[in-house]
Amino acid sequence: MAGRRGWKAKEIVIIGIMVATLEAAKTVLAVLPNIELVTFLLIVYTLVFGRKTIAAAFAFVGVECLVWGMGLWVINYLYVWPLLVLIVRVVHRTGCRSALAYAVVSGAFGLGFGALCAIPYLVIGGPGMMMSWWVAGIPFDLLHGISNFILCLVLFRPILRALEKAEARFR
Repeated sequence: MAGRRGWKAKEIVIIGIMVATLEAAKTVLAVLPNIELVTFLLIVYTLVFGRKTIAAAFAFVGVECLVWGMGLWVINYLYVWPLLVLIVRVVHRTGCRSALAYAVVSGAFGLGFGALCAIPYLVIGGPGMMMSWWVAGIPFDLLHGISNFILCLVLFRPILRALEKAEARFR
């Protein structure tokens, strides 16, 4: 990735393309409650582009701030998306290439998204506020987890193959 002399132009372009597709995918599906491709895309990007995906995750949060402004959700995004990348890197190090395994990771992440995003509310208002915020969102977390699982299961192989081919061309 970045050596002593900094980022290479190719790496910056790859990160930019990842961020652009993350933002486009999020925007296109914004009309559907808790159905998103960001989780799936971060999973396949991590498998293909490795730790560059962490930079893309943070840059994505920056773009989201430019589009939507600042709010408490920014704190959530600053740890939730990089956490997903780290989880995928750990799973990948086991040698896992199974669409089903990554669909489970994606689904579990969607199910746990509300709980992860409730953490700042623990600091702000204590355990009661955190639990009430999380419990109120459980129906959305269920939809999030189920849709993440299905999307990843269906799209994993074709998108992973396409990204691997594209990445191999530009090595």
